[in-house]
Amino acid sequence: MASFPTTATVDDPRISGGGDQSSSGLPDYATRLRRARLGLLVALTPVIMLFVSFTSAYVVRQGLPTFDPRTNAMVHDWIPVALPGLLLINTGVLVLSSLFMELARRQIKGRAALAAAATAQGVSSGDQVLIPWLPITIALGLLFLFGQWTAWKQLAGNGFYVATTPSSSFVYLLTGTHAIHLMGGVLALLVAGVASLMGRSLTTRSIVVDVTAWYWHFMAGLWIYILCLLKFAS
Repeated sequence: MASFPTTATVDDPRISGGGDQSSSGLPDYATRLRRARLGLLVALTPVIMLFVSFTSAYVVRQGLPTFDPRTNAMVHDWIPVALPGLLLINTGVLVLSSLFMELARRQIKGRAALAAAATAQGVSSGDQVLIPWLPITIALGLLFLFGQWTAWKQLAGNGFYVATTPSSSFVYLLTGTHAIHLMGGVLALLVAGVASLMGRSLTTRSIVVDVTAWYWHFMAGLWIYILCLLKFAS
């Protein structure tokens, strides 16, 4: 197996998905990655604002009385919801998937750096043992969503539907909105997989996986925040 220096990094401008970016006028890898991460930050801003508004409404609604026409009096109708224990298992699944997502990001980043160094030296990078971290992450993400669906069924089985009480409405609102956003991450991972099957450049796949990984970590952190809010601020 040929050897070559490993001083090139994934942020090295020489990494260019086959070395044809300069001739095609495309920005170098580092520039594309910065732009993609900036785009992710901009995209996450309204998501953060959305959940901040949900949090404010959740906290304020707990202390607001409502008018009961049967007694002609103001009453407090906030009834804490007993959360299913399955949510803790789902949390573990999502945290584990975030760990595997990070391993997938680092693996493809290393492959991109290795390919760039091999191209610069004019030698083959050799065979590499690849662990399917990305498919594992997708499977765990789908398992998390299935677990959330099962938890909602348990809530309904306990008599807590979307419109049963204001507190149950917020439980479905917060967990459901998070699940919708997580599905976006699953779709992005599937796009990365399709790009691999279509023979897209390694650097393009690396950028997709990198941005999706940071999005996935954000979703994991957001879920932990939501769970703590529902558990300790009720």
